[in-house]
Amino acid sequence: MTTFLAIMFPGVGTYLSRSIFILSLANRRIPPMVRAALEYVAPAVLGALVITMLITPEGKVALGYAEVPALVIAGVVALRTRNHILTVVAGMAVFWIVRTIT
Repeated sequence: MTTFLAIMFPGVGTYLSRSIFILSLANRRIPPMVRAALEYVAPAVLGALVITMLITPEGKVALGYAEVPALVIAGVVALRTRNHILTVVAGMAVFWIVRTIT
């Protein structure tokens, strides 16, 4: 029962925190400055995720045979398409393929 509660409480808390924010702003216009700033959230989060995966707890860079081509392909896709989802899909596909081969 404690495992169930450990899963349910954070899930309900996350849902409530997101839904309260969305519902409270449902009838309001978002200022243009805020909308412009929100455009940079996805690239910032993607960059933070990539960096945390490539840095060891000791602070060293951990690049392997699969990470380098995946980063290169993801970078090319990001520059050409400007689409965050395609960037992640392309990078992960290359990562998995190279990791499977090597």
